[in-house]
Amino acid sequence: MTTIPHTRPAAWPSNLPASKFASLLKPTPDGCQIGLLGVPDDTGVKLNHGRPGAAQGPVALRAALARYGVADPHDWVWPTIWDAGDVEIVPGDLHETHGRVTQATTAMMEQGVLPIMIGGGHDLTFPFVRGVAEYHKPMHGIYFDAHLDVRAETGSGMPFRKLIETGAAESLRVHGLDAYANSREHVEWFSAHGGRVAGRTPDDDWLAQPTFVSLDMDVFDSAHAPGVSAINPSGWSPQLGEQWVYQAGRHKQVKCFDIMELSPPHDQDGRTARLAARMLLAFLRGFSERRS
Repeated sequence: MTTIPHTRPAAWPSNLPASKFASLLKPTPDGCQIGLLGVPDDTGVKLNHGRPGAAQGPVALRAALARYGVADPHDWVWPTIWDAGDVEIVPGDLHETHGRVTQATTAMMEQGVLPIMIGGGHDLTFPFVRGVAEYHKPMHGIYFDAHLDVRAETGSGMPFRKLIETGAAESLRVHGLDAYANSREHVEWFSAHGGRVAGRTPDDDWLAQPTFVSLDMDVFDSAHAPGVSAINPSGWSPQLGEQWVYQAGRHKQVKCFDIMELSPPHDQDGRTARLAARMLLAFLRGFSERRS
């Protein structure tokens, strides 16, 4: 049995119906194309003065995923998936937790799967991509977010600055930015380091270099995604998000994907969890169309 360091088994609902998402899950990475990794930590959100609750994101997203069907009306061949479990966080020690995320991610890369992380605060994208970058360096970043997340201070608002400063990433593009939710200081830092607030459409050509893609659930309008760390009153529609994530799955230079900042305590009727699960399915659908 494959052991990933610093992880425990994932919490899925009992009695998973084999006709639904469970049919894609395999007990080992052998022959699998995708690996899931949960990181139930919102320490960074608290440090950033956001609404706590994202630590419950992995459980809620898996529960929502379990309810979706994966029938193939258009002859999609879904990828097989191995769930590597949840990283065992170190309460109050963000540095140690980040180290564990990187070690777990690196171990997953050794199994030849494309890793998908479920969070958790957005700071966790930094150690996740850092682990992927050990195999695909330098990385280029595309992220869907209302915020630039290039703060100097430790917390959930820092991941993309850290990726640039440590050399794990070489360039950044952000889509879905809220023009009223970012400080001048952060906009200036982003621009000075080659960041682009991109106006491209999902069907345009994607990057030809190894790329990470990160989805912060706060990019969506709060009518569709109330269960996030920082609500967005004027965000994306689910349809636009699905188009972007589907295209991310299709492009073979995309080497990893994460879904962050799902905060179940603030959700309504589980709608944000279901939306996050649907985004993961959209990525998988796109991945199934990759060509070697």
